[in-house]
Amino acid sequence: MQLDFSFMVNVFFAAFKAVPVTLQITAAALILAIPAGFIMALCIIYRIKVLRQLSLLYISFIRGTPIILQILIVYSLMPSLLNAIVKSMGWNINIFNLNPIIYAFIVFAINNAAQLAELFRSSILAVDKNQHEAALSAGLTPVQSYIRIIIPQALVVALPNLCNLVVLLIKNTSLAFMMTVKDITAVARIEASFSYNYVEAYLVIFVIYIIICVLVQLVFTRLTPKYITVGTGCK
Repeated sequence: MQLDFSFMVNVFFAAFKAVPVTLQITAAALILAIPAGFIMALCIIYRIKVLRQLSLLYISFIRGTPIILQILIVYSLMPSLLNAIVKSMGWNINIFNLNPIIYAFIVFAINNAAQLAELFRSSILAVDKNQHEAALSAGLTPVQSYIRIIIPQALVVALPNLCNLVVLLIKNTSLAFMMTVKDITAVARIEASFSYNYVEAYLVIFVIYIIICVLVQLVFTRLTPKYITVGTGCK
C-alpha cells in the first residue's frame, strides 16, 4: 500500500485548524467538572447524609459505563428533554438549532466530574488531617483552612493523576464527532470521505493527538515538583 503524502499534508493542516475546538471542549469540560468533583469529594469525605450516597451512586454509574454510551444517551435524550421543557414554559427557542458543541461540553463534564471526585478525594485524604486541625486552632475558618492549607498540598499530590486525566480527556474528545462536532477527528474524516484515503487521515489524527498530549505532559511535568513521581503517561 502506498501512502498519499500530499493528501496527508493537506489533511494535517485542515485538521490542525480544528485543534482549538478540541481544546475548547477540554477546557469547558474541566471548568464544569472541577467544582462538581470537588463538592462530591467533600460529601464523601465528611459523610454528608444523602449527598454522600448520591455522589457514590453517580460515580459508580459514570465510571461503570462506557463514555460512548454516555454520549449516545446525552445526545439522543437531552435535546428532546430540553425541547419539552422549553415548550412547556412557552419559550420560542428551537433547541435543535443549538450548537452541538454544547452537548459535548455537558457529556464530557458529566464524565470527568466522577473521575475528578475520586482524584480529589484521594488527594485530600493524603494531606495530614492534623494540619486542618492546627489551622482551625490557629483561628482560621474551615474555608480558609482549605484554601490556604489543604488545597495547595492536595493539588501537588493530585498533579500527576490530573495530568493523566487531562490527557485521557483530550483523547476522548475525539468521540465528539459522534455529536456532529467538527473537531480534529471529524475534519479528518470529512476530508478522507472525498478520496477514501482513510488510512492516511487516521495516521494524521494519530500524529496530531500525539503532539497535543506530549505538550500537555510537558506542561504538567514543569508544574509538578521534582520530588513527586509523575504518573503513567506524564513522565
